[in-house]
Amino acid sequence: MDNSTYVALSLAQAMRRDMDVTTNNIANANTAGFKGEHIVFENYVHQNTGVAEDETVSFVVDKGSYTDTRQGPVAQTGNPLDVALLGQGWLSYETPEGQIAYGRDGRFSVDAQGNLVTLSGARVLDAGGGGIAIPQGAGEIAITRDGTISSPNVGVIAQLGVFNLPDLQGMERLGNGMIAPPAGAPATPRIAALNTEVVQGSIEGSNVSPVTEMTRMIEIQRAYERAINLMSGEDDLRRDTLRRLSQTT
Repeated sequence: MDNSTYVALSLAQAMRRDMDVTTNNIANANTAGFKGEHIVFENYVHQNTGVAEDETVSFVVDKGSYTDTRQGPVAQTGNPLDVALLGQGWLSYETPEGQIAYGRDGRFSVDAQGNLVTLSGARVLDAGGGGIAIPQGAGEIAITRDGTISSPNVGVIAQLGVFNLPDLQGMERLGNGMIAPPAGAPATPRIAALNTEVVQGSIEGSNVSPVTEMTRMIEIQRAYERAINLMSGEDDLRRDTLRRLSQTT
């Protein structure tokens, strides 16, 4: 393959990856606390060492992705076990598989054992990293701006763990709006998010704009089609060249 085919192939691969990320964003446009993901592309400039030594070729390189940390819209639900975060902090969970994860989905409930859990069954963790249990007969639950959970019947129960994630951009996505450190990575330090407020009876929505993501998807599809057409055109040109050469011999 010549350089133009390699360039088109690098573009097609990059657009396929971008399409996967954009599709996931759209699928989670209504997921509480979801943070959008975006791809970072760079040019890789290759210096030709052939006949035209001063010629350079620029390839598309997928450098990875980053999490969009913008605040999502906050809507009131009136449910005392619903919480929204205002700020850059993240709630902490323990998944059913025992993995420590983080997210901003504050739609909580109490399971049969009295544990405070998410809709996906992950346990909600407190400021010290332990699980939160709501005693039977606790009565009406109150959650203050610093995440302290209490009730008139039993007093203070626990404090929600809300943490800053300095290694946020290196986290892996688990699904259900959760993220976690990659396998083998050191444990994330627990840094209390002092500038983040907890709002009871509310939910933070996804920060994904469906219209923006749909527009991006159309642009990606067009770029992918251009790359495929370029590769097909190069193939047709080579076949035509070989046919003409065979006719002259």
